[in-house]
Amino acid sequence: MKGNARSKFKFSDFPSLLVETYKAWDSDNPFRLSAVVAYYAVLSLPGLLVIIINLVGSVWGVEIVQGQLTSEISGALGRDAADAIQSMMIETQNHDKSTMATILGIGTLVFGATGVFYHLQLSLNQIWEIKAGSNASIKKMFFDRARSFAFILVIGFLLLVSFLITTAISVLNNYIRSILPDVIVYIAYIIDIAVSIGIITVLFALIFRYLPDAKIRWKTVWIGSLITSILFVLGKSLLGVYFGEANPGSTYGAAGTIVLVLLWVSYSCLILFFGAEFTFVYAKRYGLGIEPSDIAEKIEVKKGDAKV
Repeated sequence: MKGNARSKFKFSDFPSLLVETYKAWDSDNPFRLSAVVAYYAVLSLPGLLVIIINLVGSVWGVEIVQGQLTSEISGALGRDAADAIQSMMIETQNHDKSTMATILGIGTLVFGATGVFYHLQLSLNQIWEIKAGSNASIKKMFFDRARSFAFILVIGFLLLVSFLITTAISVLNNYIRSILPDVIVYIAYIIDIAVSIGIITVLFALIFRYLPDAKIRWKTVWIGSLITSILFVLGKSLLGVYFGEANPGSTYGAAGTIVLVLLWVSYSCLILFFGAEFTFVYAKRYGLGIEPSDIAEKIEVKKGDAKV
């Protein structure tokens, strides 16, 4: 959709941008979209774990990567869920299989791991009022899967970078502690938040730029990604408190871990889709526009269903 005549962003526009974003976000039924992505995230989880652990583990060490992931999962979902997923990680490293079973297993894992990004692409297309063109072929489906696999590699790379930065920060913290012991906690906290926002901003920028079937300017991408990452980091902290205090998975017994993953991904997607909606609203208001790619077309929105 082409934007309006080019105008310049003013900070005073921000409240109205958020209001318009919320109305557009609500009209796109984000709870249904996030539930779909969460469902495929659960199916993709074993494949994602295998690929990321082996990819990053080839550089950093498999056991170290498993330990870091377990720590992150524990902070997000709680210790019980982390232990269950750690058991899944250990099982995925079992190599006592026949050659044919290994080949079939790799194919299944890659297809499953790319599923979550494929359906995330469809959701972002809907939010940006884009759909695959009528001339889309089976070749596009394989291209979309390959692109989704590329995002798994990107996540692995960013995870490796995150580990390296975390190690560097730990060394820096030890040095600062020896000089200024009273302020180290605050410095470490600020640095950790800044690094998290920076890495997640890059990930969201790549998602917004390359995952949907759209043409979007980098200027719009970076603004939308920064807003999304700030909301995501804030939401991640709040979700960690919620899961730690309320423990919503305890009611479901053995299925509690799956329920927690579904809830966490679903809530996180709500934040991601709000950021994508903000990017769309921002692009329209300031004449930057988000156009369909060469293999896509606009969704003709009926007047009664048009976004506010």
